[in-house]
Amino acid sequence: MAASAFAQTAKVSGPVITFEKKTHDFGQIVQGDKVENVFKFTNTGNEPLIITNVQVTCGCTTPKGWPRDPIQPGGKGEITIAFNSAGKIGRQDKVVTIVSNAANSDEAKISFTTQVVEKKEQPQ
Repeated sequence: MAASAFAQTAKVSGPVITFEKKTHDFGQIVQGDKVENVFKFTNTGNEPLIITNVQVTCGCTTPKGWPRDPIQPGGKGEITIAFNSAGKIGRQDKVVTIVSNAANSDEAKISFTTQVVEKKEQPQ
């Protein structure tokens, strides 16, 4: 009896952002390359989801777009993140925070990794 009561209280009320994939690996790229990835999500909650901001940790990472209108329960959306590897070298681990009214906002982080290698000069 206690287990079923716990399961009932564990159900989250409000909007819930659920990503198809929370991480992306660009693999190896050459210094100066610009890459981007689309992170897809669904509002698995029972109220409209409103994304107010997408925060990045450095100027090399840019949120290129996210839904500005409320996403209804069951609705889907996309957040496009771009990375510019100019001036970077080695392994890059970047975290992007999604600011929203989601009940699970503590889990609303997406990330990507890449290995930036030095650009080889072309012989003339």
